[in-house]
Amino acid sequence: MEKEEIKNFIKELLEKTNVTVKDISIAEQDAKNTWFRVEVTEPHLFLNRDGEALAALNHLVRRVAEYRNSKQEEPRSRDEASFFIDINDYQKGKIDSLHAVAHMMAERARYFKSSVEVDPMSAFERRIVHEFLAEATDLKTESEGLGPNRRVVIKYIGNI
Repeated sequence: MEKEEIKNFIKELLEKTNVTVKDISIAEQDAKNTWFRVEVTEPHLFLNRDGEALAALNHLVRRVAEYRNSKQEEPRSRDEASFFIDINDYQKGKIDSLHAVAHMMAERARYFKSSVEVDPMSAFERRIVHEFLAEATDLKTESEGLGPNRRVVIKYIGNI
């Protein structure tokens, strides 16, 4: 699905739930990630319970896009369908907070020249931390643990 098709699908889906959509804009973070910023009048419907309904909306729209892309003649890679839906900048605030935590923990790993464990996180949150610290040449990140106890470990490896 093209970006405009996804945008229209999101709008159509939200309007069927009787949520008033003020605006939907498309913002590209980088070559791999596209953000659909949605402004609605009733954000609490999606943001209660730590954004559970927003995560479900992201999952649903992503699966529909993957299904429609599989029906096309030219198959696309999984990375091409990497997009996020954000309602009233909830995800943006969460990501900014994760960046601050990752930066602080990275500085701690550098100062003590050792490994630092971050509190358990969801797969989405771990991905944000991994991507944020990917360019650091003196650090390496890994996910460790199982299930709800899975966490990012920031390892100091020195300058290469």
